[in-house]
Amino acid sequence: MKSRTKVVVIGGGIAGCSTLYHLTQMGWSDVVLVERDELTSGTTWHSAAQVTNFGMTQTMVGLKSHSIALYKKLRDDPEYPVGYHHGDGGIRLANTEEQMQGYRHFASMARGMGVEYEVIDAEECARRHPLISTKNLLGGLWDGQDGDIDPAQLCQALAFHARKAGAQFYRNTPVTGLTQHKDDTWTVHTEHGDIDCDIVVNAGGYRVNEIGAMMGVQHPVASMEHQYFVTEDIPAIAEAGHRMPLLRCPISDYYSRQEKGGLLVGFYEQDCKTWGMDGISPSFSNDLCPDDLERVMDVLEGAFKRMPALAEVGIKRVVNGPITYTIDGAPLVGPIPGKCNAYCIIGLRAGLGEGGGHGWLLAQQIVHGEACFDTWVIDPRRFTGHATVELTALKAIEDYQNEFRFHFPHEHRPAGRNAKTTPLTPTLAAEGAEFTVVNGWERVDYIKPSPDFHPSLSFNFDEAFDVVAAEVANVAANVGLAEVNGFNRIEITGEDRHAFLDRMICGTVTKRDGRVGLGYLLNEQGCVKAEATVANLPASVRGPGRVWYGSAAASEYHDMDWLTAHLDPGEDVQLRSLTNDHTILVLAGPNARAVLSDCARGDWSAAAFPWLSVRECCIGFAPAVVMGVSFSGELAYEIHVPNASVCAAYLALREAGKTYGLKLFGARAIDSMRMEKGFLQWKADLITEFDPFETDLSRFVKLDKQDFIGKAALLKRQAAGPQSKLVTLKIETNHAPAHPGSSLMRGNTVVGTITSGDYGHRVGMNLAYAFVKPEFAAVGSSLQLDLCGEHIDAHIIEPSPFDPRFERMRT
Repeated sequence: MKSRTKVVVIGGGIAGCSTLYHLTQMGWSDVVLVERDELTSGTTWHSAAQVTNFGMTQTMVGLKSHSIALYKKLRDDPEYPVGYHHGDGGIRLANTEEQMQGYRHFASMARGMGVEYEVIDAEECARRHPLISTKNLLGGLWDGQDGDIDPAQLCQALAFHARKAGAQFYRNTPVTGLTQHKDDTWTVHTEHGDIDCDIVVNAGGYRVNEIGAMMGVQHPVASMEHQYFVTEDIPAIAEAGHRMPLLRCPISDYYSRQEKGGLLVGFYEQDCKTWGMDGISPSFSNDLCPDDLERVMDVLEGAFKRMPALAEVGIKRVVNGPITYTIDGAPLVGPIPGKCNAYCIIGLRAGLGEGGGHGWLLAQQIVHGEACFDTWVIDPRRFTGHATVELTALKAIEDYQNEFRFHFPHEHRPAGRNAKTTPLTPTLAAEGAEFTVVNGWERVDYIKPSPDFHPSLSFNFDEAFDVVAAEVANVAANVGLAEVNGFNRIEITGEDRHAFLDRMICGTVTKRDGRVGLGYLLNEQGCVKAEATVANLPASVRGPGRVWYGSAAASEYHDMDWLTAHLDPGEDVQLRSLTNDHTILVLAGPNARAVLSDCARGDWSAAAFPWLSVRECCIGFAPAVVMGVSFSGELAYEIHVPNASVCAAYLALREAGKTYGLKLFGARAIDSMRMEKGFLQWKADLITEFDPFETDLSRFVKLDKQDFIGKAALLKRQAAGPQSKLVTLKIETNHAPAHPGSSLMRGNTVVGTITSGDYGHRVGMNLAYAFVKPEFAAVGSSLQLDLCGEHIDAHIIEPSPFDPRFERMRT
């Protein structure tokens, strides 16, 4: 066995085999996989192995398309062919118009990735799948690329080609420990000796947290028992003359695919069961859980009604095995939070179907530092300190029970709520707040007009539209107050803090005490990595001279890892997270200064405290840091308060605001207002696929700086010219917003993709942002938005239709 290699991948299922294969395809041959038993002896071997091209984001569609292309290549490889039924087709059924509307949106989204779905009616569903009944059926979504693959053959083929390229596999080699050294390299301890390596990858399947514990981390992954059975031959299948399409049914919570002359039928029962929460036996390998068909009888009854032939055929075998879930159902593929040179590819509940693409994207991150798609949807750092295995189990149960029911816009399911709250959460709930969830935080979405107010789930504007409009109107005319909790906040101290930030940020870094600036961080490819406010606090009784680095709530682990990774040895810079210690109260509107002046000592006039200022003070008696910044486009202040004092600050502001018409507002109003101002949102409009010039951020780039991360790559991209341009659109309809991922068309050609959409209540426009091919990006150009199957006119307009000179926020 090797004693030194570049990468060690731990785990020999689809995740590990795909990662190692793709590393070798990218030129890294000095790589090793270690497996405690035999390859595919975990979840992989008993997988139902469905390979769909359906995804709910463009990244997921892209990685699945790669899987399909790879599996076809392996199927046709004469050296090591794989059994792959490609192109049987698959139908996702629907019995409500809202589900059908969602399918039309997903078809629009996939079209931008070169993938075509069909939305078909009930009769066409039955024509393509002659075993199903059309009772209580409206239609479905057809994926012509759907199929299934032999899981063991797939993994062995990936291993075969990886070995040919120089990779080595060590089976029956349990890992007993992991040691990281001062230079961030690793030693992987096994029962057969140690292997030193630069990089380690956790691909441990349901044993993910056994491996995680060896490096001092816990991953939000939990396992569920999942059952399917295989029937005896069904005469109608032979009579059909073609292979049966795959079927996924949110009405009765089951799926089916053809297995020889019968069907494989799997169940997502409501009375579902977690697995392995109290540990996994070392001997559980190539093993299954005890059959428990009684648990799925309610689901089976629905399956009989949809497919009557099932009631007339015998069962050949039953499989009940563990499959892994994360908090949101998407896997964790990428850097392990808080660790250098450590990656994971875990939580793959649909591992066989997606594993080719996941391994491809992970290998790109390892080799190049970034993947061709923005991978935030699968990034392990999208979950932070709240993400326990216990919370994951609650969400896994909920997700399992709703396996084929997609999330609607503004839908927040109840499991695992109140994971992160502030002292104000119960107060705001008593005020009638409806909450949304941001990185686990309960954040006010809007204030309900009555306790029984419950908007319907739809891709149209819902019943909260007028509620949000009223909140915006009060902010614009008087003053509003909002709690924005969870905002990422890193305190940076040390003599070299500004030099450090100057190297990290592609534009001018504000260095003067008492001033605030906005900056963008790029990756090594010259594309947008992060957005940050930089506030310079002078030395005071509260602390030394320091910088508060602020960014999106979801970026808490992401940004800390990025900053930490780029500290130079000997540099006098210290980083400390304040994210979970402070809360922001946003005071916005023309009367904001008057309210602030009535509850905080000092001169808050425009001359004494202009836009982009920062000052320490007390709100009432609560210590606070106030920043003159605005995401709404109105005169506004961010008031940063320690959580221990946030109730006192809130009460002081409410009392002072009585004279000035102060009312509460929430996240939906903020989103509406930021759209009107041309303000962008991280991981919606700010993604790693585009550089700052393409993202309309050239004013934040200073190319005459000596150096900054990504500068060389950015210069090359600038010379090559833009591939896309971010534009602002006016959508010519008032019944629905433009949804992220929707396609923009010129004729029958996709020319762009929506990143954000919302109604601008102050300007009376339905607005959207989109990346569009440069030749179609001129102001005044007309395009068509594929909005849930309906083609709507969309016109490119100037950015910031509300107060384009930014006069109101400077007043």
